[in-house]
Amino acid sequence: MEIDITTLAEVNAFNLSHSIAEGGENAMHNTWENSKAESDRNPILNTPEKLAAMREFAASSGGWTREEIAEWPDSEVNALFLQWVAGDVRELGADSLADIDWEEAEQLQSEGQAPSNMFKGTDGKIYFYLGF
Repeated sequence: MEIDITTLAEVNAFNLSHSIAEGGENAMHNTWENSKAESDRNPILNTPEKLAAMREFAASSGGWTREEIAEWPDSEVNALFLQWVAGDVRELGADSLADIDWEEAEQLQSEGQAPSNMFKGTDGKIYFYLGF
């Protein structure tokens, strides 16, 4: 499922995803709290189908069991989605979706050097593919 994430263009990815080495001992707590707050302001996964797609995507990562994922409130599914997007933005060397050089990103993605779930559509919108 392709999720339109264009409304996140100006969101600072560092606030949603960074390591202890970058943000200190509270990095995990701070990024999670920031992601929950952003998901309250901008719940991208706003249909049962989008939430189910993210739950399936999370399950395919192997990080959680399906039972654990089923217990997550929708707000936390949205927060995790935002963290995932932010992490991919940062792996592309950008601070926000708006800062991504999409030609360079496509090159890195085709070479297997960067995550390939995000792309800029022919309609000018930015999408995240929730699939495997």
